[in-house]
Amino acid sequence: MAEPTVLAEPVWQARRDLHARRMRAWTVPHQQRRVRGEKHPVLDFLFTYYSHRPAQLERWHPGPGVVLAGESAREYLRWPAYTETPDGVTVDVAALPESRRRSARFIRDLLSATASRAPRLGCFGLHEWAMVYRQPATQVRHVDWPLRLGAAGTDAVVETQTIKCSHFDAFRFFTEPARPLNTLDPSRDKQIALEQPGCLHATMDLFKWAYKLDPYTPSDLLADCFDLASDVRELDMRASPYDLSDLGYEPVMIETERGRADYVRAQAEFTRRAKPLRANLIALCDDLLSDFTDRQPY
Repeated sequence: MAEPTVLAEPVWQARRDLHARRMRAWTVPHQQRRVRGEKHPVLDFLFTYYSHRPAQLERWHPGPGVVLAGESAREYLRWPAYTETPDGVTVDVAALPESRRRSARFIRDLLSATASRAPRLGCFGLHEWAMVYRQPATQVRHVDWPLRLGAAGTDAVVETQTIKCSHFDAFRFFTEPARPLNTLDPSRDKQIALEQPGCLHATMDLFKWAYKLDPYTPSDLLADCFDLASDVRELDMRASPYDLSDLGYEPVMIETERGRADYVRAQAEFTRRAKPLRANLIALCDDLLSDFTDRQPY
């Protein structure tokens, strides 16, 4: 690892405050909705499926190789990942616990395998359709929102399209009748072997892998992953069977040729945006593991 960068107190405090303002554009509306008891079928996912709490999202961390100068930097010593040096406070990579090393190895191996593959586009977001296939109306995930094509029309789309979901954490929410219709058989054990960079869920999960390494992940990287996940989630739900037009989300009608073409274009753009973030997370894992000799695959 290169020589550490020492940030003067006014510099790192300005970065900390800028990060908090950036994240509060998301966390404050979410908390206000919770107070009102208001569910949001698109945005809640970022705070419920993903487990990083709003307070954690707002908190700024500099990442490895950065030293925070000044007396107020000592507030970071409340977290055991940090240590004090003659120049200030920094994350102590050399003291990375074994459990965090296992996480870093798994994340590095998964993301490296994903990055090594050509993106496969054209799944058309059918995972969301498979999650409601032949499902009783009262058991549909977002029961407060109507299906654009109705139950029969939704089922017909599932039955006439080719479902090729490679992401286990999407596949595991398929209804029982939909599971045999998938051309792949994702499982947790096959995760590293199957994930590929064109998958919307693999792209959204960059946010998960970023916060799984918190507080070692630089907060700028975590915030960039969150921003991308929020944009991907919007496409995910616009291409879903739900009618969310009352919330301002115009549908991507993947049951039509034009809608499928629109989906593939957006999917390709998200793949492009994800590439440098995935590379930065891989580099972070390598930095975290560089002081250890046990760099065997997970």
